Amino acid sequence: MAHAKTSYVCLPCRLSFKQPYDRTRQRICPHCAEPMIHAGSAFATPRRRDVDAWRTLTVLLNAGVGFHKSCCGGPGYRPRTLREVRERMAHARRSGLPIATALTLRELP
Repeated sequence: MAHAKTSYVCLPCRLSFKQPYDRTRQRICPHCAEPMIHAGSAFATPRRRDVDAWRTLTVLLNAGVGFHKSCCGGPGYRPRTLREVRERMAHARRSGLPIATALTLRELP
């Protein structure tokens, strides 16, 4: 049986690779030799020169928010701008909501 491909990301190098998922194997960036982060099968890589998109992505992945396909709707809402990230982080601080949960809210209360 073939394994589904999923994305692994190196944030410092702004690189992403689709590879078969294997939870027992740590992927290493071929450019800098640092460990890569498993981003999920629904991940779409931003352009390397889009620094703001990579900053947004860094916050999401470091908070544990991945891009995994769910049953029918894909990964769900993910902020696309630093402004959206800042708004959700402020909401998490005010409300006590976990950061990963606040980052995936489509609408803020």
